[in-house]
Amino acid sequence: MFGINLNSVLPMRAEAANQSEMVNQILFGEHFEILKTEGDFSQVRSMHDDYIGFVSSKMITPISEAFARELSDSDHAVTNKPFANCYIATRNENILLTGGSSLPGYNPATESFCIGSDLFRIAKEQVNMPLTKNFSGDEMLSVAFMYLNTPYLWGGRNAFGIDCSGFVQVVMNICGCRFPRDAARQVERGSLISFLPESRSGDLAFFENPEGRISHVGILINNTQIIHASGSVRIDSIDAQGIINEQTGKHSHKLRVIKRVL
Repeated sequence: MFGINLNSVLPMRAEAANQSEMVNQILFGEHFEILKTEGDFSQVRSMHDDYIGFVSSKMITPISEAFARELSDSDHAVTNKPFANCYIATRNENILLTGGSSLPGYNPATESFCIGSDLFRIAKEQVNMPLTKNFSGDEMLSVAFMYLNTPYLWGGRNAFGIDCSGFVQVVMNICGCRFPRDAARQVERGSLISFLPESRSGDLAFFENPEGRISHVGILINNTQIIHASGSVRIDSIDAQGIINEQTGKHSHKLRVIKRVL
């Protein structure tokens, strides 16, 4: 069985309970495989990044396996602003979409797309079409800067709350690049940059915890500054040792590796 999220945001939890920790969010238009049901919850696997967790069964719109495969095999248009207004013409209702939401089958000529029996309309100025351009590092940063001061939220992927890897994933998604959810998997992408002075805008910097595991990620503005989600989406300094917190002047994250993904 398969489903799609037609809510602004669908919380994904560690266990089948509303009180359980939120570990991720599924954005509008993202689809998933339904693995099993437990009470009012379904365990699902996101088709775009293989993330597994529990969501409320009440918030699932079922889709056929054929449609799910079609969605997986196609590149979708996405919303290109932290928030975008979308009109559901068949219901005469509005829905607020978050940045990086998927718009399957979006037609820029009619500024609309259909999912099931519903017709959605959204202005093309709020949409990035797939495969229409290659984003530069500076353009990637212009997307990242839109999220400045967004509060940190574990499992979050939107401008009301976001975590470090969710921030990077959403920015990459808006730039037309499907990207893993967690920093430990994101570090597997791209080409290695040996030294910080060789880095450029848009490169990703990864940081390790005391046990040596990748636990944090951010986007380099240049080889002395980084934008990342820590407390909030913020700009801090960086050197060969790691991130230097602008308020305390102390190192907060230990640099492990730099990767170029664009």
